[in-house]
Amino acid sequence: MKKKLQALICVCSLGVMGMAAPVSAQSLVQGTQSDQVLDLQERLNALGYFNTGITGYYGNQTKNAVKKFQTSYGLSADGEADSLTLSKLKSAISPKQSVLDEMARIIHAEARGESFLGQVAVGAVVLNRVQSEKFPDSITEVIHQPGQFSSIDDGQFNLKPNESAYRAAKAALNGLDPTTGALYFYNPDIAQAAWSKKRLAKITIGNHVFTL
Repeated sequence: MKKKLQALICVCSLGVMGMAAPVSAQSLVQGTQSDQVLDLQERLNALGYFNTGITGYYGNQTKNAVKKFQTSYGLSADGEADSLTLSKLKSAISPKQSVLDEMARIIHAEARGESFLGQVAVGAVVLNRVQSEKFPDSITEVIHQPGQFSSIDDGQFNLKPNESAYRAAKAALNGLDPTTGALYFYNPDIAQAAWSKKRLAKITIGNHVFTL
């Protein structure tokens, strides 16, 4: 059962963007969502301890993977990625960070002409889908789900992301969601699908309308 990350959602007031509180680099625990958790999952996956979809969310499967790693390396197997566990893991392997790259690519492809907040919003939609029962369970599967993002079909996803796209991806992974839970977005000036405009609109940011 997917878990909602309500405690980690940031609400942005008009004209002011509230950033999520930074996650401590010293310890990652169950219930955390961040780019550091994504890095943790990538490393565990590369070592063969984490064989499910990368989400950036520290759930039960991540905790169990950390326990397995801790047991293998003679650490206290409590499932909490403390500073010693993280140090051992970082010295064991370097991640490819392909999922962070994919997040940056989809943001760049879909919203490179938007404000930073608009870029974060697109990243938040991806993560909201990961947590929704209506969509796949990992970031990669959500991004590549057939028929969902036009930039996958027209090749714009293959463009090299800029620094802003990476910053937006990390902000979304660290809990910033200016859409407060949107699952879809569209540009009303170019959208052709009638069903897009029939969905309940939550907020408009730049050229995109974000909906449920």
